[in-house]
Amino acid sequence: MKKLDCILLVDDDEDCNFFHRRLIKKMGCAERIEEAKNGLEALELIKSERACPIDMILLDINMPVMDGWTFLAEYEKLPLEKRACIVVVMLTSSVNSDDVNHAHSQSVVSAFVNKYLDESRLRSLIESKF
Repeated sequence: MKKLDCILLVDDDEDCNFFHRRLIKKMGCAERIEEAKNGLEALELIKSERACPIDMILLDINMPVMDGWTFLAEYEKLPLEKRACIVVVMLTSSVNSDDVNHAHSQSVVSAFVNKYLDESRLRSLIESKF
């Protein structure tokens, strides 16, 4: 499995971020892990010069300030060089079929996955997208 430079966790659920951070560290599948509590923080991080090269975004749907859908709309407005190599994965607890269909209609969304990831699903995501 390829080791990624950076995975960005975009979720306001601290327990979820803690769990996924531990999983990523345990698997050794990323050099760095960044966190954003909402879509706005994530956009600011992606735009910033201090950001490490982000390979994958694990994006929640329901968050305060800026939800996942609004993030995607704003993300698509970024210059191509800021988002060209980033794989966006919707990682959510939603089982709403409208959310699934909406995610699949978004060209920048590579996968729609239910929380929580385990080693097998994260390995599969990385191997299939990189």
